[in-house]
Amino acid sequence: MFKRRSTLSDLTRRTLGSGNMRLAVEVPEGEDTNEWIAANTVDFYNELSLLYGLVADDARRFSAPGTGFPPNFEYRWQIGSGKTVQVSSPEYVDYAMTWIEDQIDNEDIFPVSEEVDFPEDFIEFYVRDIFKKMFRIFAIIYHQHFEVIESLNAAAHINTTFKHFVFFMLEHHLVPEEKELLALKTPFDRYKAEYEESEHS
Repeated sequence: MFKRRSTLSDLTRRTLGSGNMRLAVEVPEGEDTNEWIAANTVDFYNELSLLYGLVADDARRFSAPGTGFPPNFEYRWQIGSGKTVQVSSPEYVDYAMTWIEDQIDNEDIFPVSEEVDFPEDFIEFYVRDIFKKMFRIFAIIYHQHFEVIESLNAAAHINTTFKHFVFFMLEHHLVPEEKELLALKTPFDRYKAEYEESEHS
């Protein structure tokens, strides 16, 4: 018997369509928290992959190591030997998206059968790291490629996607450390305030 991940994704889309972002991130009554987080993690990965695809050609201008990142930030990558190497932003995104896909495709981490349990550290170890990497990719798109996004009339789409992403992080305690948030402090703070207001509405 397969998990209801696609059904949960459909539920998210229907709830988002209602305009209630807070409701869209809450675990539906009777659903498993890990399964809900897994389904949404996959959805955010797919959405981010599509968004970065819109700017991938523009990203080619950043070929030198250390280029293409948000101001005062440089994201590096740890290769197999444990050594951290300097990369360009398109290289970082490629490494990060490939790594995330590998985690999602690993059925020991993201099980597809009802009979298989999620690992005990699923959220704390795996999902938090995935969300940190996705946050960084959002930061790269916003800082280096937003003009392209605007030229494609996709600004409203990425803003809604990022707002949903922030609400989900806040709801499920997946927010990365403070220094990471500085890369998108203004939109993060705005959406955090909206999230907190929705708690009391």
